[in-house]
Order: sequence, then structure tokens, then C-alpha cells
Amino acid sequence: MCGRFTLTTQAAEVARLFEVDYFEPDALSPRYNVAPTQGIPVIRYDERRGGRELALLRWGLMPYWVDEVSSWPTLINARAETAHTKPAFQDAFADRRCLVVADGFYEWKREGGRKQPFYLQRPDGLPFCFAGLWEHRERAGKTIESCTILTTDANDLVAPLHDRMPVIIPPDYHRLWLDPGVRRHEDIRKLLVPLAEEELIAIPVSTYVNHTDHDDIRCIEAITP
Repeated sequence: MCGRFTLTTQAAEVARLFEVDYFEPDALSPRYNVAPTQGIPVIRYDERRGGRELALLRWGLMPYWVDEVSSWPTLINARAETAHTKPAFQDAFADRRCLVVADGFYEWKREGGRKQPFYLQRPDGLPFCFAGLWEHRERAGKTIESCTILTTDANDLVAPLHDRMPVIIPPDYHRLWLDPGVRRHEDIRKLLVPLAEEELIAIPVSTYVNHTDHDDIRCIEAITP
């Protein structure tokens, strides 16, 4: 699964790396412990303006047809294998795909009676993009834009920590994933596979990250487990 991640890269650098056309220069501040229900950075295709937009959306997808927000579960993840068939995700899978920008994510390994957190990132530390879905919901004049992160089977690096991992879309396939004209499941589901294990490293970090109110560089500092 994916329940916490980081993004410490500035908006202008994200825009440069991922060919974003529309963004606010001060839209992002360094985040070391992004958690569910918070606003998270996504890249999506803006059909009205004809380009890529960087936006902050609530993490926890809420379908447009949901009436009672308080009773709806926090859908932070969707299984890549079945999202195109599930009522909560199928419309977004066809029409509202996005890229969730991160430069690392956390997973916990159970060791006896405790869980050891690990921080996973690219070897070069550069940001990357999870496969995401987003929704737009309006009720009583209030708009909620929300999103979820797709997960797949863990690769050999992540498997000792958890049996699932977020889908990471390589840059060569960002255009295909974001293209609103691509609606055939077969064309996009082929992208939803585990990233090769050599593309990530896993670093043991302190249980300091376990608390969502801790959001500073100490979250990602390596320790000797």
C-alpha cells in the first residue's frame, strides 16, 4: 500500500521535470510526512487550457455520487488490478487519471513486536510520480477535489516490508497515463506494474515518522536498525 510519502522538491523544479504548464510557484512547501486526508500534489491534464496542471487535492478519493461525506471511507489506495471495475474508481480510471508527485515513501516492516519504518526513494533522490485517480464532487456550493494512489504487487525490494507498493509511472509513459483520449483499459493497465527493484533504495529510519504531526527532515534520517 502507500500511506505516507514525502515531497521536498519545489514547485518550479517539479514543473520543469514533469513538463507542467500551469502552477503556482509557491504551491509546495517541503513535506517529510504527507498523510491521508491532507492536500497532496498531483499533475493532471487540464482540457480547458490544454496543458498539464499542478494542483493540491485531498488524499482520499470521494466519488462524485457520494452524498454523505462523514460515512464514506478514506480511499487513499486503489488496487491497480481491479480499479477499472470498481464503482468508486471506474469513472475516474477512464476519465480522470493523474500523477501524484513524490520523492520518497514509507513502509513498515514487522520485526517481532515492533514495526521498523523504511524510507524508499530513487538512488539519485529525484522525484517521481505515482499513478493516481482524481474526482470532483460538488454539494451545496462546496467543491471537493480528491484523489487516490494505485497500488500493485511489491517488487523484490519492497516485498519483505509489505506485499503491495504504489505504482510508479516512468517518465516515458506520463503522457499516455494523462491522455484523456486514451480510454481502453488494455492501453493503460499495462503501465500498472511494479517498478524494477534496482530503481529504488530502502533506508531504515526512526519511528519518529510514525506520528503524523512530525513533518521535518528527521523523518528521513537514516538509522542503524
